[in-house]
Amino acid sequence: MLIGIISDTHDHVDNVRKAVDIFQKRGIKQVLHAGDTVSPSVVNLFAGLDLGIVYGNNDGETGRIAKKVDQIGGNLGGEVLVYGCEEGDIAVYHGTIPTFLSALVRCGDYRVVITGHTHQVVDRTEGGTRVLNPGTAHGFGGPATAMIYDTSLDQVELIRL
Repeated sequence: MLIGIISDTHDHVDNVRKAVDIFQKRGIKQVLHAGDTVSPSVVNLFAGLDLGIVYGNNDGETGRIAKKVDQIGGNLGGEVLVYGCEEGDIAVYHGTIPTFLSALVRCGDYRVVITGHTHQVVDRTEGGTRVLNPGTAHGFGGPATAMIYDTSLDQVELIRL
C-alpha cells in the first residue's frame, strides 16, 4: 500500500495542490499529515483522499480544522493519530515535544513513527521503528518536500514539490 506523507504545509496552497496532484497521479488514496496546516481551508485541498491528520503547534484554529476534516471525511487524531495497516501500526505526531516523540519511537508499539515540526527530512530506523519526517511542504526558501511510503516494501520516496 502506498501512503502519501506531508507536514508543515503552513498555508502554502500551491505546494499542497502539487502534493495532492502527485499523490492522485500515483494512485495514492491514504495521506497522513503530521500537522501545521495552519489555515483550516488548507484541509479542503485534501478532499477525495483518505486524510489522517494531527494538530501542529501552529494550528490555532483547532475547532475549525476539526470541522473541515469532518466535512471531507478525514480522521483527526488530535495530538497523535494511530493508523493501522497490515504491516504494523503507524503513529503520527507533529513532534513538538522531543521527549514524547522519543517515547513513541522507543516504545516498540509502532512500525513507523511519522513526525514533522523541524522542517528537516528524516528517514532513519531506531530499534525496530522507522522514523519519517517529510520535511516541510511549505519550503520556507528551501526545498518543499513530501514523501511516499510503500508499506509492503518498507520503502520511502522523497518528493520535491
